[in-house]
Order: sequence, then structure tokens, then C-alpha cells
Amino acid sequence: MYSPPHDPAVEAAMRAHHARAAHALGAELESGAEFWGWAGRTLGAPVRTATGRPAWLRLASAPAGKATGKLWEGTTAAEHALGDLGGRRPALLGLHDATEDGTAYRAELSARVDAPVLSATPELRQDPGLPDGWWTDLADTLDKLAASPADDRIAVRTPYMERAIPQFVGIPAPHAPHWTTAHADLHWANLTGPDLRILDWEGWGSAPAGFDAAMLYAYSLTHPATAARVHAAFPILESRAALAAEATVCAMLLQTVDRGDNLDLAGPLRVWAAELRDRTV
Repeated sequence: MYSPPHDPAVEAAMRAHHARAAHALGAELESGAEFWGWAGRTLGAPVRTATGRPAWLRLASAPAGKATGKLWEGTTAAEHALGDLGGRRPALLGLHDATEDGTAYRAELSARVDAPVLSATPELRQDPGLPDGWWTDLADTLDKLAASPADDRIAVRTPYMERAIPQFVGIPAPHAPHWTTAHADLHWANLTGPDLRILDWEGWGSAPAGFDAAMLYAYSLTHPATAARVHAAFPILESRAALAAEATVCAMLLQTVDRGDNLDLAGPLRVWAAELRDRTV
């Protein structure tokens, strides 16, 4: 679980707007843990709809002038373009927008997922104990997603790859022979088990083939046995076809390390970067 904002006033405003959004959407807050997103930018909690249906209310915030674009519109775009992906993506039930004191708030009411997330943090801290069927379901769902149209949504851009990969991995940006539709934030806090659901569809879009598998592998590096299981589930990893995706993910996360985040991944990511360099020789 991420932590609330460092500013108590911001934290209070998020809770107040979350409660107001629940009322506006005809939902009633339930007792239970609240879940904060990265840097306290989002707040989610269980609710029930007016008909008694279990649901989840997630509130996102952004400066009013930046409340637009890929991340802000990702969930609604996923609902329209992707549907529920065979029940693996929670359906969007309602939406409520508000602006106050220069901050925009977007509340998304979604079908509640009963299965727990597999980690309180993106990186894995312990063995998730997942059956083979879970891995098969994940691979099948990502295959279905990869074949879906991304429309004009782009999860990662070539200019970023050309800049970040040389800087953080130490190789020229590899050519991406194939691009597919990706979730683009596939980590352990966005996955549930033992019944698979994939959460938080803010950033989905077109990315180099293998991007989601590479992302999950990166966040598994703190648990080598699971990292090996990711490799077994996604044979594209370590192939030439996925080199661009792997190098991009490695660069992205090393960049976050450079900013002081994901420090537990720093050592494993540097080892991975060296392996990627060896593959380009």
C-alpha cells in the first residue's frame, strides 16, 4: 500500500472529495482499508451502490490545467475500447468530476474485485503462491489485450526510448520490430489472486512487444524464483523481439531509482542492464 500525501491538507481534501463523489454517484462508503496510490495522487476505498452492489471508488487528483490526456482518461478509454477482457478488467460503473482550488478530481466507480491484490507495493516481497492456472490466465489475457486496438493511445514513445535507454542502460535504443497494446503498469499491486484481475488502467496503450511481461519481470527481481516464473510464462523475454521492451522498462525503472524511488530494485536492475548490454554485443 502506498502512503497518503505528505501534506495533511491535501490528504484531508482527498478524503473529503472522495466522500462527496460517493454521494454524487449514489454510493455509500463501507468500512475497510483505504488504498493510496503513488505519492498520494489517488485514493480508493470500498463502497456499495444504491442497489447494494459491491463496488470500488477510486479518486484521482491533478492540477486543473493538467487534468486531461492519456492518464486522466485511461480508465474510461479502456472501458470503451477493451471491455472487461473476459472478466479480467473490472467494469466501470460511473464517473464524477469536480474542481476546487485549482485541483481537479476524477472519481471512478468500478465493480469491486473480491480477490486481494498480490502485493501492497509494486515490487514483490514474498512468494505469491500462484497456481499454474493463474499464470495461464495472465498470459491469455495479455495476448487478448495485445491484439486489441490501442486507437491513438501510446504507452511509451520512441523519442523517450532513444533518450532514456542510452542514458540508463548504456546501449543504443534497440529497434522494436513489433508494437502491441499493453497495460503498461503491470506490477504486483495491480494484480489479484488467486482469481486474476488486472487493476488500474490509466496508462494502457501501444508499446513494444513484450512490454507487460518485461514490466512484471522487473518488479519480480526482488524475488528471484518468481522472476524465473515470469520468464517461463512469457517466452518472448530474452528474445530479440522483446529486447526493445526490456531495455525500455529497465531504463524507466532505473530512472525512478535515480530520482530516489524503487531503491530495493536498484541492484537487480543494474544487473539486468548489464545482461541487456551483453545481449547487444
